[in-house]
Amino acid sequence: MATEHLLAPQRRHAVLTRLRRRGTVNVQELSDLLRISPSTVRRDLRDLELEGMLRRVHGGATTVDGALEPDQPQRASARPAEKGRIAEAALRLIPDHSTVLISGGTTTEALAARLGERRGLTVVTNALPIAQTLAAVPTVDVIVLGGVLRHREQSLLGHLTEHALHELQIGSIVTSAYGLDADAGLTGAHVDEAQTDRALLAAARSVVVLADGSKLGRRGPVRLVPLDRVATLVTDADPDHPVCRALTDRGSTVTHA
Repeated sequence: MATEHLLAPQRRHAVLTRLRRRGTVNVQELSDLLRISPSTVRRDLRDLELEGMLRRVHGGATTVDGALEPDQPQRASARPAEKGRIAEAALRLIPDHSTVLISGGTTTEALAARLGERRGLTVVTNALPIAQTLAAVPTVDVIVLGGVLRHREQSLLGHLTEHALHELQIGSIVTSAYGLDADAGLTGAHVDEAQTDRALLAAARSVVVLADGSKLGRRGPVRLVPLDRVATLVTDADPDHPVCRALTDRGSTVTHA
């Protein structure tokens, strides 16, 4: 397929995909692969470095520790006990006969698997794993937002997703994230998901974050919302963690699993 006319977001997605697979990328290889000039490759690498997604080196770029999130299957196998406890605690925060938006993530998937205990619940999601889990729960009404499929995460993104949100009244969003920091707020790891993630967060009146202790104090390269937009944090971290203290100082609720 000819790629001379790829838009900048498409080019940079291709660069990051190759970087995840190989750990390094070469300017000339990317130029040949994407059929663009080396100067365009260098400009894309410079912009991605400014976003914290990679580190430029002579002739190409390499990964930045923590900037490239592991694939969904790898994350699913990490810290299952902690995610289960957080999901159990989050379940108690979801009332019957409510409408809740649940974004993709392995911790939110653990919550979705427990929602059969609720009655009259409507779940809105752009995550296929969430929808697939709830397909086996007839007591929960499910609205799947349309959009462009992001194969790696099995999520739906883009203007179709955002347009559908305008048709809905959503009480709260339950989300996980790459990181939650007292100064940077809620952050993500993927620049190509950022616009949709921000639209999801903006569509709900209340933001509930599910995050185990490894996520607190960690900053991803993409800012999503400031800390004062987080109404509730459900975590297994110590109550004295700086992020927990910062939230309680702002009047937010911190629920410990």
